Amino acid sequence: MGGTAGTRCGVPAVLLCLAALLCANLLLYFYLDALYQDTNPLSAHTQCPLRHFKVGTMTTCTPWLQCPEIRAEVRRVKLIGQGAVKKVYLSEWRGQKVALSALSSEQYKDDFLHGLSMLRALQSAHVVTLVGACEEDGVFVTEYHPLGSALTLDATLAQDRYRWRNSWHTRLQLAIDYVAFLAYLHSSPVGIRVMCDSNDLHKTLSQFLLASDMRLLANDLDALPEVERGRQGVKCGHHELNGDFVAPEQLWPYGENVQFSDEAMPGYDEKTDIWKIPDVTRFLLGDVLGSDVIHFHLFQIYTECKRKEPHMRPTALEVLTVYRSVYDSMIENQSQRVRDML
Repeated sequence: MGGTAGTRCGVPAVLLCLAALLCANLLLYFYLDALYQDTNPLSAHTQCPLRHFKVGTMTTCTPWLQCPEIRAEVRRVKLIGQGAVKKVYLSEWRGQKVALSALSSEQYKDDFLHGLSMLRALQSAHVVTLVGACEEDGVFVTEYHPLGSALTLDATLAQDRYRWRNSWHTRLQLAIDYVAFLAYLHSSPVGIRVMCDSNDLHKTLSQFLLASDMRLLANDLDALPEVERGRQGVKCGHHELNGDFVAPEQLWPYGENVQFSDEAMPGYDEKTDIWKIPDVTRFLLGDVLGSDVIHFHLFQIYTECKRKEPHMRPTALEVLTVYRSVYDSMIENQSQRVRDML
């Protein structure tokens, strides 16, 4: 009798466990589907008219701030960054945190104004939001992103509040953001532009901000020369470049026995940016679970990016297409595994 009663009580318990497992798998499936179905979320840039902005907790768009508003309403709080061209201050405007960039030295005024002109011209989902500018005072204001540059990625994802985001999904999306910016830069409203502040990995990553939603935004646009087809190309600076990170055509081609000369150094084009994509991607992907699978799927495009002949490398748009395809494939495989468990 006791054994029979135990069996009868045990059957509903097993069914309850199976039902709970089914519900958990369904929830996981819908969660993954909702979280990763859109790799291009609507940004504030597309929500606001031209020359307007919306940052922080703002609910309506406002015209870019001009000199009078910046002088009267933007309050500097503390210095948070400094380079040769500009100093960056955490600032406050009408209760919103913003970043104010101020010219460091008149010596670099041309670079500063070039960066500002690029910031204005390239406003898009790929670039930090411009809040306003005052050329007379040598300042401009942008949206504030507390996580700082992409150099903080590993440290940020190690924090308790972001540890759940330390996955191949997040990291591959960051790589997609990086390549998407290059694709935009190479067919921008102001011509084909080359990312010159990218002579090493550290410098390249410092040009981007890490947003709180784990997206990558181009921020430092001080060195984006234009490639004009039929001309001699561009040169990133007037000094000799070295190392494996820069593209082969950026190296002095005449050997160690010939002294470097800026005048004799040949120019190059946007394919220098393509050469660097695999190295930046490896950093962004890190060593999280699934990154090895992604590297396997990207091996062929990595090889093509590293071709010595610039014209043989793919375009940034072609690389972006491959990256998005790999992302979608990984998501579909993960979703299929969940469905198989149902």
